[in-house]
Amino acid sequence: MLIIGICGASGSGKSTLAEELCKAIGEGCTVINHDSYYRNHPHLSFEERCLLNYDEPDIFDHDLFLEDMKLLLDGKPITKKQYDYANHCRADSDELIYPSKVLIVEGIHVFYDERLCELMFLKLYMSVEPDVCLLRRIARDINERGRNIDSISMQYLTTVKPMFDKHIRNYIELADVIVAHGGRNARIVSILAGYVRHELA
Repeated sequence: MLIIGICGASGSGKSTLAEELCKAIGEGCTVINHDSYYRNHPHLSFEERCLLNYDEPDIFDHDLFLEDMKLLLDGKPITKKQYDYANHCRADSDELIYPSKVLIVEGIHVFYDERLCELMFLKLYMSVEPDVCLLRRIARDINERGRNIDSISMQYLTTVKPMFDKHIRNYIELADVIVAHGGRNARIVSILAGYVRHELA
């Protein structure tokens, strides 16, 4: 199994690239979002969970994510992890994800854990202007996660931008390929899909 990692700022087009690349590669490709592996905090109230920094590296359960990746590499299925953004809690299911020829993992801190990076066949970094990322994030959070502009603005200024400046922007140094213009870059999708298919052959 080939693991492809896609990293970059919130709103840079990671999920879109993962989906487009998966479709271009074809049968035998699976996408897993790192966001599904946010740590659970059932002991905290909803109000307290809202105040957590969801953009820092330690908010993710890196050990569980790595464990699942190794299970897939060993040819074993894993249970599907999910996250409820409206209530800020895990919402895992019993649905199984089976090993595939290609696994695409994407997230803002998917390059944080050196152990995971060592398992990656290819590491892609999304390089998109911050103002474009912010506009995409606003549209997504309003339309898909039921948030208002005030909460989005506060979160962006207090956690999103500071964590990008401190951590995420530096992940570019770990990348094999830097992807510009977002996830709908048809030319890079075609090139990457061709390269992966060649490696599989």
